[in-house]
Amino acid sequence: MSLEKTIADFLTDFTIETTPGSAVKIPDYREHLREGTKVAVTFLPGSDFADTVKTSKKLKDEGMVPMPHFAARSIPSKDAFADYLKQLQDDVGIAHVVALAGAVEKPLGPYESSMALLETGLFEEHGIQTIGIAGHPEGSPDISDSDLASALAWKNDYARSSSAKLYIVTQFCFEAEPILAWEKRIRNAGNALPIHIGLPGLATIKTLVNHARACGIGPSMNFLVRQARNVAKLMTVNAPDKLTLDLAQHVASNPECLINKVHMYPLGGLRKSAAWSYAVVEGDITLKSGNKGFKVNRDID
Repeated sequence: MSLEKTIADFLTDFTIETTPGSAVKIPDYREHLREGTKVAVTFLPGSDFADTVKTSKKLKDEGMVPMPHFAARSIPSKDAFADYLKQLQDDVGIAHVVALAGAVEKPLGPYESSMALLETGLFEEHGIQTIGIAGHPEGSPDISDSDLASALAWKNDYARSSSAKLYIVTQFCFEAEPILAWEKRIRNAGNALPIHIGLPGLATIKTLVNHARACGIGPSMNFLVRQARNVAKLMTVNAPDKLTLDLAQHVASNPECLINKVHMYPLGGLRKSAAWSYAVVEGDITLKSGNKGFKVNRDID
């Protein structure tokens, strides 16, 4: 298999995300995404869940598969949680969600973690067939490594008894080494859940640095810091080609690796990240010398 085909296969069937705020600025998602694309609907602190329902419906009506986020610490009660699920099923019809703790320091209700949401059984009761849970290749600024390990073990146990399929979707990183070391470490510790790796979409170095700091990205952020030292490069658009190449090669040559999909974080806008991703999936790329990545053969402005 050619390297171009290896890279294309790795990115095939990528997922991506949007926010309700972005949704109101996009006349039709079909302008940027192909029908059937799985799109996560993020829930930011202080948001109204009605906007999640509205955005999910828009995506469904335009041929996409919405994957709404459920942020545990932003859910005020069990009744509200059940009502959110009922609204989504009545107004949209969904089978796929992402369960997260959420970036709220003090929970609004009884749920502090995605585990608390899972153990209610409400997802399955409302027909949810697939559940994404968070993964942190470089650790979390809010959770200790030991607590992350314990939570992942609990979720693996839960997955074995649930009718829903669970998978891990990770935070974005900028270099392959910490991702691959983390995948091997959790696999050796007993993880059996498939992993969707988060890639940072096309964005300026300045934008990526700001997002990385806000999200507590670890050692791989040094990749950005080195480039940001050159002020002239701050507004240069960065593509995750080297990261994609390194991950694709590893996954193709290590069948035991549990990474099986890519989740794109469109930090610089959905249009650019989607256009770049489709170019890669279609093999419309030129490899750089020295295994340093690739360029897409299309103008993405």
